[in-house]
Parts: sequence; C-alpha cells; structure tokens
Amino acid sequence: MSGDIFSRNKLFWGEENQDLLSRLHVAVFGLGGVGGYCAEALARAGVGKLTIVDFDDVSTTNINRQLIAMHSTVGKSKAKLFENRLKDINPDIKLNVVDDFYNGNMDLKSFDFVADAIDTMRAKIELLESCVKFNIPVISSMGAGNRIDPTQLYISDISEIENKNAPFISNIIYQLKKRGIENGITVVVSREKPFVKEKLSSTEKIITKDSETIEFTKITPASTPFVASCSGIFMASFIVKSLLKEYK
Repeated sequence: MSGDIFSRNKLFWGEENQDLLSRLHVAVFGLGGVGGYCAEALARAGVGKLTIVDFDDVSTTNINRQLIAMHSTVGKSKAKLFENRLKDINPDIKLNVVDDFYNGNMDLKSFDFVADAIDTMRAKIELLESCVKFNIPVISSMGAGNRIDPTQLYISDISEIENKNAPFISNIIYQLKKRGIENGITVVVSREKPFVKEKLSSTEKIITKDSETIEFTKITPASTPFVASCSGIFMASFIVKSLLKEYK
C-alpha cells in the first residue's frame, strides 16, 4: 500500500530516495497555519517518522487558514487531529504526538531535521538555540503573519535576511545574537512589508503537562489563507531536498 501512495514521488526522486525518506525522523514544532501544511507535506512525501508538537486546540479564528480547522473540530486538540489525519494519509507512518507546549525540555538528538513553526518568542528562541547547540538541521518560519502575497517568500540563512527591521524578526535576531548565534539557521521569510489594520495583544497563561505555568504576552497578527500555508510548503520542500540523495 505504501509503495502505491508514493509512486508519483518515486517518478521524480526514485525508489532509493523514497526508501531513505521512510527511515528518517523529522520534528514539526507548531501545527498552525505554517506547521500544519509542513507536517502534511512531509507525510505525503513519505517521511517515515514525525514528531509533531502543539499545545493548542482549534478555535474559530483558525478556520480561515489551518488544515484541520473546521466548525466540526473547534475545541479539539490540534496535535490529536493531525495524528488522525497523517495516519489516514499514510497508515505506516510512525508518529510521536506531543500535545503540549514546548518548554525546552525535549531531547532533540534523534531528529534528522527540525521544522520550527512556533509563534511564541521564548519557545522559538529555546528551540533554535538547542538545534544549533546539538548541530541539528533546522528551518524556521519568520514573518508569515500580516501578509497576503506568497510570491514574496524566500529561503535564506538568518544572517542574510533582507529586511531585519520587522519587529518579530529583529527580536529573534537580537535574542539569538545575545546567545552567540548569528548564522547557521535557515529561515523562510517574506520581502512583503507587514500590514495590519488593528493591533491586538493579550496575556496568555499555559499550564504544561509537567505542571509548569508559562505566562506570556500574545500578539495576534492578521493572517490570510495564503502566506502561512505556502511558508509551510516551502519548509517541507527544503527539508526533503536537503535529506535526499542526488536524483538529477
């Protein structure tokens, strides 16, 4: 069955690469508008093991852009919904489902690649710092919110971002620089100037599965159906291309 569902993949990159992907382990942190599309594309590519991490439940505000967000799924765990969805795509996939907030305590050493689609600053910085520390390949989403034009997305090293003045990006760069990290992280970023009609923020409190209370200010960006989804596809494509053997 698995060979049949990936037959079109094999026409492009071959049987050997398809077998290689089936033996790899990729982690996706954040299953929202970006991470959800990334996780699904990796599953459809044939990555054999995925760790998926998200603490959140579906809300009505997710419906405009997230794969598993529908009226019938409001209030349900994003991680659990993706567990069912990805197994429906590939029944042979091995899934490690973490229905929790990433707080830096996870062992990352078993991952062949990490996709960072976290939208909270502290957790994002901790994840990126850990990936650099343990020499784990990572690609990070930066700046999918407050934008409408997916054609302005591009992939670069974090040191080569063209516009470092956008607040979210500048804060990440500043925090990483304080930790001695100025390059070596691949990012998906947009040339489009961010725009929002109204700025919304709120204080959010999360209690993790190990009873740690995390409180942070949540900035709610504008989000269209277009840019986040394409960012996730960009990430998945980059990961797969990085892991494949030469196929041309």
